[in-house]
Order: sequence, then structure tokens, then C-alpha cells
Amino acid sequence: MAEYIAPVREMLFVLNELVGLESVSRLPGCEDATADLVDQILEESGRFASEVLSPLNQSGDKEGSSFEGGAVRTPAGFKEAYRQFAQGGWNALQFPAEFGGQGLPKIVSTPVSEMWNSANMGFSLCPLLTVGAIEALLLRGTEEIKRMFLPRMVEGSWTGTMNLTESQAGSDLALIKTRAVPATDPDLGPHFRIFGQKIFITYGDHDLVENIIHLVLARTPDAPDGVKGISLFIVPKFLVNKDGSLGARNDVHCVSIEHKLGIHASPTAVMLFGDKEGAVGYLVGEENRGLEYMFIMMNAARFAVGLEGVAISERAYQRALAYAKERIQSRDVAGSDRSVPIIRHPDVRRMLMSMKAHTEAMRALQYVVAASMDIAHCHPDREERMRHQAFADFMIPVVKGWNTETGIEMASIGIQVHGGMGFIEETGAAQYLRDARIATIYEGTTGIQANDLVGRKLARDGGATAKVVIQMIRAVEAELAGAGGAELAAIRDQLSRGASAFAESAEWIAKSYQGDIRAVHAGAVPFLKLVGIVCGGWQMARAALVARKKLDGIEKGGPGDAAFYRAKIGTALFYADHVLSQAGGLRDTVLHGARGVMALAEEQF
Repeated sequence: MAEYIAPVREMLFVLNELVGLESVSRLPGCEDATADLVDQILEESGRFASEVLSPLNQSGDKEGSSFEGGAVRTPAGFKEAYRQFAQGGWNALQFPAEFGGQGLPKIVSTPVSEMWNSANMGFSLCPLLTVGAIEALLLRGTEEIKRMFLPRMVEGSWTGTMNLTESQAGSDLALIKTRAVPATDPDLGPHFRIFGQKIFITYGDHDLVENIIHLVLARTPDAPDGVKGISLFIVPKFLVNKDGSLGARNDVHCVSIEHKLGIHASPTAVMLFGDKEGAVGYLVGEENRGLEYMFIMMNAARFAVGLEGVAISERAYQRALAYAKERIQSRDVAGSDRSVPIIRHPDVRRMLMSMKAHTEAMRALQYVVAASMDIAHCHPDREERMRHQAFADFMIPVVKGWNTETGIEMASIGIQVHGGMGFIEETGAAQYLRDARIATIYEGTTGIQANDLVGRKLARDGGATAKVVIQMIRAVEAELAGAGGAELAAIRDQLSRGASAFAESAEWIAKSYQGDIRAVHAGAVPFLKLVGIVCGGWQMARAALVARKKLDGIEKGGPGDAAFYRAKIGTALFYADHVLSQAGGLRDTVLHGARGVMALAEEQF
């Protein structure tokens, strides 16, 4: 099976032409992200992904992590791969230099993370959770906590986890029962003793590093009921001495790991806190504000999980494309004297184009959101920061929900391209679908993302942010109108219809939310899909405009790869004809679909 090859050229096109890497690199704190440095980073990370992580993907899936003698063992090769990963500085890419990081913007770490996920999703989940934990501590940890934990977490010698879920408290965190009891010990300083059990903890225990830093949601004795009574605690696997060395083993243990459909290499642990005297935990921030703090980590994780959808689509596409070029079967429908590679058959070509177009649309949208997150963090003008933060907040449930749902669909198409061989594990195509399936579930299901989009993001501001996004789409529509050419005209037509469907749906949701909330939520997931499709089409249209300008320059004798840019226009045209064309139907579902959803009484099911 061919190994993953990082699509560096595609990534650089998005960074330079759609994101505006040069503009981001002029922001305070982002000056090191020069074009030359980013080129070098992507080339080197692509090499690491192809040569180190990708060869472990299928073997890691087959072997899986195991639980033996009260400890978790990761698959063969993972420990050495993680050692190289940490020593290479990859974990430190986006974090502040004061804690040992490289201080590069998110728009640089995002394509690198895409590579890790494409090459080996099971491996990449470990640093994903560590990144989220670091971001939470950077924003809410005391200086003492930061000094104690962040340098080792940033360098990757310690990893982090997120402990929310309990057997009775899945998406409804108000039901959390884990207890945090205040304790006194002069050697440990102010702390709590944590008692409870958490489930579905990604990399809750493993053998890659010497210490694991758990971020745990729990209730203090006098906490109010519900989500307003949840606090956040740091619970290290091994206590940390004042000089930074490791001390005694904390009273936190993995008691089992789950047997799962996919991501077999990633251990999903059941964690027991306080089997004896109670696990030592340190309060993060203020009591009863834990959920607020955890959402910092969760938003980072949701963005990262959205990237998994892009990554799985890319990997599934590469595998399907290679097979379609190699597999000889049946004559060309237009006539041939012998059987031909299946890539020449129109329906196979349609499937491959769908995979390619969706992957490019998702990647562009994800990177654009990453750039807005950088601008919201670093821009000197407060209004500009607020504008980009509003855009990023609006889009995170979309990239998490739409990208992951699309990732599943593309992985499934990849199996279909293989035909019967796609159903056979040896080809590797099935693993992508099994691995992709979790991404629409963890860090908030697609339904939760959609509820967040229509409720917290759209209804709360009366649709103001949605209107701004639609205005940006209309601006690209106007550019297409002035560009000329039949292909760009066709793209413009479908983008215009998509923008109208988005606008009509957003306006209806904003007006109906208070009066008929069930009807709005019945159409929430179709609305999320609609926004994803249209915003993906917006980015594809932008790419087509750039490609047209590049081609005009090449035709006048300028430099460039004409075939690459013609492919950009052709892929955008496919997306317009086959994907953006769905927008009208989704609008109708949003506006009218609730009557069917709510038509039956509960006892009629």
C-alpha cells in the first residue's frame, strides 16, 4: 500500500493565495512565519509524516493499544515515533517561546496537524489533546501552575488529557458526579482530593511519556447544582516536586480501555480517580467556572477534530486515486480495444472528483478559519480582533460538523472506488472509514455543533455574523461576474443561489428561534450542512478567481504551471455543479422540514 504523501503544493496555494500568509506574518508576534520558513516546515513535516507516521498507520490499527497489568502499551513503533516527534519540536510549534515553544501562528501549525492526521490519526490524537490542555492552562492557569507544567507539556515530554465524560454524563455535563474535596498538606500546597470515574478518555494512559497531565471536571462540596457548579482541576499521573522532578504516583489509574470500531492505536481509557486517599488535584482558575475554562480546550479540540475530516478525506482520496490508476477493468464506454484503468470510466471519475473537490473546499475553509483565529489573537486593532473572533466562533461548529460528516462520506466513496477490494482490510481503504466515524461524535456530536450554530452563534446575535459572512460571499460573486468566461459564470450562478439559500435560512432561524425553537432545531443539522457547502463553495470560487488571474499571466508569458491552475478552475466547476447545487434543497429542508420531523407522537415510533 502506498504511503501518504503530504499535498504541500495544495497547502501552500491555500496559505499564500486564499489565507494571505504574508499578511498574517506582519501581525505582532507572527513575524517569524515567513514564506521561506513555512515552506521548510511543511516540507520537513511532510517528510516526517510520510516516512515515520504513515508506515505505522496500518500496523497500529491491526495491533492496537493493549491494557496489561494495569498499564497501557501502545503499538510497536509508536514510542520511538513519539520520541522523534517531540525531539523534532513539532509539539512546540504554536506555543509561546517563554515556555519553550516556537511561537508560530495557528495558520502554520494547522497544515502540519493535517499531515499528522492524514498519516496516522491514531497517533495524532495524543498531541491533539495536549495542545488543548496547554491552551487552557495558558489562558487560565496561575503563574505557578504554568511554570510547573507548561514547559514539559510544550516540549512534549508530558502529555495532556481532557476528562469530562462519565457514564451518566455524556453530552449533559450538568450530571457530573466526580467530587473534589479540599485538603491540606504543607508539602503539596493548596489542593483538592478528587474522587470519581471518567470514561472515553483519549490517551488517558500510555507508555509514550513519563507523565500525563489530566484536566478534570469535578464538583466541590458547596457547589451549586448543574453546570454552574463545575470546577476544573489539574491531576498529574505523577506528582511534581518543587524542583520539577517527578514525585510519588498520584491516586489516578486506568482500569480498562475500550474496544472500538476504529482508531485502534489510540487508547480510550476508563480512568478512576481516588481509589484510595483521593487523587491530588490543583484548582484551575476559580471554583465553579470549570465548564467555561474547559470550553477553551474544547473549542481548540473541535477545530482540531474538524481538521481530521480534511485529513481523512485527503488520505482516502490518495489511496482511491492510486487504485483507480492501477486497476484495469472493462473497456472505455466511448470505445477501446482492451480494458482500461478504471479512472477512465465516467462514474469513477465523478467519485474521484467529488473526493478531490470536497477535500480542497474543506481545507481552504479550515485554513481561513485558522487565519482568523490568529488575527483575533494578534491584531493590534480591537475592532479587527473582535470581527475575526466572531467569524471564527461562527465557523468552528461548521468546520467541526461539516468537515467530519464529509470526511465520513469521502472515506466511504474511497471504498466504493475500490469496489470489492475496498471491503477487504488489506487495501487500507476500510480503515479510513472506521477511523473517520468517531470524528462526528467526540468533542460534541454533529447535532450539538448544529445546535450551537443556530442557538449560541446565530440566534444570539440576530444573525449579524451570518450576514457578514454572506456579504463576503456576495463580494466574491461580484468578482466572478466581472471576470468573464463560461466556467466562472457557471460557478458564479451556483454560488449566488447558494448564498441566497444561506441568507434565507439564516433570516428564518433568527426570526423563528424564540417563537418555534423546536422547528429551528429540527433543521439545525441541514442548516450546518448548508453553511458548510456554501462556505466551501465560497473558497472554491476564490481559488478559481486566483487561478484565472494566474493563467492570464501565463498566457502573457509569465511563469507558472498552467495545468495546476486549470485544474483549480475545473475542480471549482465540479464543486459548483455537484455540491453547491444542493443548497436549495437544504434550504427547503431548513424552512419546512420540521413538520415531518415532529409529525409523530412519541408512542408512534
